Amino acid sequence: MVEKNTLPNGVRLVYEHIPHVRSVSMGLWFGVGSRHESAEINGASHFMEHMFFKGTENRSAAEIAQEMDQLGGGVNAFTTKECTCFYGRVLDSNLRQMTDLLADMLFHSKFCETDIDAERAVVYEEIDMYEDAPEDLVSEVLLEEVFPSSTLSMPILGTKESLKNLSREALLAYKDTHYAPDRLVIALSGSFTEVDLAHIKQTFSALAPRPGMETASAVYVPAFTQRRKEIEQNHLCLLLPGLSSTSDERYAAQLLYNILGGGMSSRLFQTVREKHGLCYSVYSFGATYRDVGALGIYTALSRETEGKALGLILDILRDLRDHGVTSAERDRAVSQVKSSILMSLESTSSRMNSLGRSELYRGYIPSPDETIARYDGVTREDIHALAVRLIDLGQLSFSAVGQVHEETQYRDWLTE
Repeated sequence: MVEKNTLPNGVRLVYEHIPHVRSVSMGLWFGVGSRHESAEINGASHFMEHMFFKGTENRSAAEIAQEMDQLGGGVNAFTTKECTCFYGRVLDSNLRQMTDLLADMLFHSKFCETDIDAERAVVYEEIDMYEDAPEDLVSEVLLEEVFPSSTLSMPILGTKESLKNLSREALLAYKDTHYAPDRLVIALSGSFTEVDLAHIKQTFSALAPRPGMETASAVYVPAFTQRRKEIEQNHLCLLLPGLSSTSDERYAAQLLYNILGGGMSSRLFQTVREKHGLCYSVYSFGATYRDVGALGIYTALSRETEGKALGLILDILRDLRDHGVTSAERDRAVSQVKSSILMSLESTSSRMNSLGRSELYRGYIPSPDETIARYDGVTREDIHALAVRLIDLGQLSFSAVGQVHEETQYRDWLTE
């Protein structure tokens, strides 16, 4: 059973005891990401994630690394546009030690100027690495373009220009403003005791309350982007307006995305790859944020077959919009999602991730049975109605990376 406590300072603790395991997964989920930054300090959230590992008043960076390895299960972190998560999975006997380590990193990091300069060079390399990954680049560049009036348009890593503004004073000011207790969800799944819970509550009660920060809402605007690179394949991404992460229709959306391009039986895979042999990889995905989202399609293929592939993709979208899905497709998609949910229950890490994301984004944690019931309740008519609403080809956005054609050629291929 999932339980929830809210500490007097606003920190939320959600936890699920699993008695038959010896491990425990814990995540510190802060509602802080690139969306909460200004253009001048774009990349601050991701940079802060790095700096928390670079040494505290009590531990050097090397000692932090050694203690993490000694814990045995692994401690790490990631940053998105809307959250930053510090997480780990350890033996239950090591939970309090991991709690103390993470708290020390978050409360007492030193942010030395020499470490900041060194880490800035590391993030520069990360930006270059991202530029060398066309599958990620083609979708991320387009997602940044379709929300032009919002901070959602800013890259998570920042830019080499904005990172120059991240002085020690700027980072500490950002930490004081954004790492507030009412933005923190602590998620716990696995084996732990009441003593462990009391220790976590006492430790994170030390965070001082601060005023909340609001973010402006975002609006999807169609965009067209191209990036020329001397690579063998051209990487393509198409976007349409999607649903937010809090939408009640997210269950129908997941089934729609699965039927469109979520597996080997999907329409995209069966048509573009299996029937016509135009590519190795083709799939659909959903990009969801608190108030807005996008439905995406990705593929990579030769320059000579782009036009045919884009024509097939548009035909598939039109058919979904005009005729909906079959009973077999709906049933297969439901079975696929349910299997994924049930298998994830065997992992304390997956369960912790579900707890943290649900509480942070929606303030509510449905049980697995409740989630499965919501998918079971989605009808073919629900999926078709959503497809009619989302598949508006007048709102189509497009991005290409590689030995690209002229923009007019792509626009001709994508004209309805």
